[in-house]
Amino acid sequence: MLIVNICYSVTTNINMSNSKADSNLVGTAVAAAAAGAALAYAAMKMSEKSSSSSSKPEETHRSKRNSYIYDDYKNDPILARDASENMIFPYNHEEKMRRRIAQRYAVEEENSAPRNSVTVKVPATSANMGPGYDCLGMAVDLWTEVTVERADKFEIIAEGEGAEEMPKDETNLMVTGAKAAFDAANKPYPVLKYTVVSRIPYARGLGSSSAAIVAGIIAGLVLAGHKLPCWGSEALLQIAAGIEGHPDNVAPVIYGGIQLGIHNGTRWTTERIPSPSGMQLVLFIPDFVGKTSDARGVLKPEISREEAAFNIGRIGFLVHALCVGNLDNLKFGVEDKMHQPQRGNAIYKYLYPMIEAAEKAGANCAYLSGAGPTVMALTSGASGDIFTQREKERTDRGVAHAMLRVAEDFGIKGRLVVTQMSHEGAHIVKVDPPFSSEGSIEYRDQV
Repeated sequence: MLIVNICYSVTTNINMSNSKADSNLVGTAVAAAAAGAALAYAAMKMSEKSSSSSSKPEETHRSKRNSYIYDDYKNDPILARDASENMIFPYNHEEKMRRRIAQRYAVEEENSAPRNSVTVKVPATSANMGPGYDCLGMAVDLWTEVTVERADKFEIIAEGEGAEEMPKDETNLMVTGAKAAFDAANKPYPVLKYTVVSRIPYARGLGSSSAAIVAGIIAGLVLAGHKLPCWGSEALLQIAAGIEGHPDNVAPVIYGGIQLGIHNGTRWTTERIPSPSGMQLVLFIPDFVGKTSDARGVLKPEISREEAAFNIGRIGFLVHALCVGNLDNLKFGVEDKMHQPQRGNAIYKYLYPMIEAAEKAGANCAYLSGAGPTVMALTSGASGDIFTQREKERTDRGVAHAMLRVAEDFGIKGRLVVTQMSHEGAHIVKVDPPFSSEGSIEYRDQV
């Protein structure tokens, strides 16, 4: 039938041709096509005969493929079976997570050798970012370095930012974090010595408490020789947020970047939000300490429907502006009615005048960092180090001077820091004995 159809189709085309020469050429093509079709038909019949004469099942003759093209496996029972057992497509998010969760039990049982000492670096953070109360935070490129080591007596030695105000007893949140890590490892908490070199201003709304918690947890895990699962559980986040009470600071300390965190009814979970390139941070850090308890004390126990709707819209606008890199919309996105007006009216009288001055000087936005007293302004235009880029191409210096003038008007002493967001979170920079001794793998900072 195949040969007849080919011959009929081509002959029809010949009858429609007015050229005798063309007809001869097409006739030759018909003959060649018919011969080829006949050979193909014969080969097909021989293959079917050979296959039917075999006593072995059909699947033993088919070589299994390690890869599949589109959905051709659906029409083949053998490929479908293999696919159901081994293959995960990019859109199979639930199956990926199921397998990761299944693997975490093995991870929880896996321990490495305990260590004698470890040094951890943790970044500062800026929480809330306007309307993101207790759920949105950003890692800031200011770092504290914590060394924890086994010792004969308990001791905390601190230098740098907030060294005098920092508690030197077991109420320090580094100790709280370390104890939680040993509890997770189901091991007794040993006597430890803590040495802190801090560049994170203490109790200024830049996440010093969360940095201490995360540093203590990571140090404790390393010293105990205990590994935590990440995929499907984010166990480190669970411990840290459980101590802190919310994820807006601890999440960026752990993961870096801008983090949006929630409690999904079962556990804490967080996602990274993209950050626009060229973004600079200008911080006015007052000399006085801001207590979170005082800052929370001025907040009302309830909010109106209008206030809730206002903040819902603003945080959506803020996240969208960050995702698409529309820095001009940040000034609307950081507006808030839940905590900034209350804290500005009751505690930080300079807050809104400083926000207005920063934006007039070219800042894309400004807001109260965490519970204060630090005011954070975001500017654009950075293409590198401030000493290698032309000043006229940037706005950070003008914004800094504008914020300082407001501080002077209100009689507030403080300092300006120009830095950037940190894409990196907490990490280990030194450990004894080093991880690198366990095989041929070499780690950054020779850990």
